[in-house]
Amino acid sequence: QVQLVESGGGSVQAGGSLRLSCAVSGYTSRKYYRGWFRQAPGKEREGVAFIGCAGGTGVINSVKGRFTISQDNAKNTLYLQMDRLTPEDTAMYYCAARLGCEGTSSPRDFAFWGQGTQVTVSS
Repeated sequence: QVQLVESGGGSVQAGGSLRLSCAVSGYTSRKYYRGWFRQAPGKEREGVAFIGCAGGTGVINSVKGRFTISQDNAKNTLYLQMDRLTPEDTAMYYCAARLGCEGTSSPRDFAFWGQGTQVTVSS
């Protein structure tokens, strides 16, 4: 069973930075498509950044140039570096994984989820 545990959330002022980590265990291979999602109060969960089986990455337009997704295969850890944070980035952030390499941004397509880590950005 794949397990994901996020860490690194917190409270920062606008313009600050945070790095989220997601420790992954239970992988039998690297053939998982992985990503970061966020959910603000009263809003739907949205995909933020994704990394494919071959290491290709993508982020949504609203965070492009500010957020970077990466991974350390030796540590089985997924990261989300978040720079120039704004109050609109305030949300619970989740890492997620799905078996296979097909890219998707729909939360419904991801079977494995972490418990989430809160990010709060004040103005």
